[in-house]
Amino acid sequence: MDAFTAGLLQRIRTTQSDLRHARETGDDFLAEVEQAELEDLQRLAAEHGVPVSAAVPAC
Repeated sequence: MDAFTAGLLQRIRTTQSDLRHARETGDDFLAEVEQAELEDLQRLAAEHGVPVSAAVPAC
């Protein structure tokens, strides 16, 4: 796994965790921000052929 792929997958995992935390604490604004970030990262992964569904648990 190259550095780009590893970094992207780590950012996705971190964003998923942050999104879960925002939802659990009822922070709707932060949840929206994290959801948008997650969608951007997933789009970036798809554009570069990085498979995230098998490597990263769904949020």
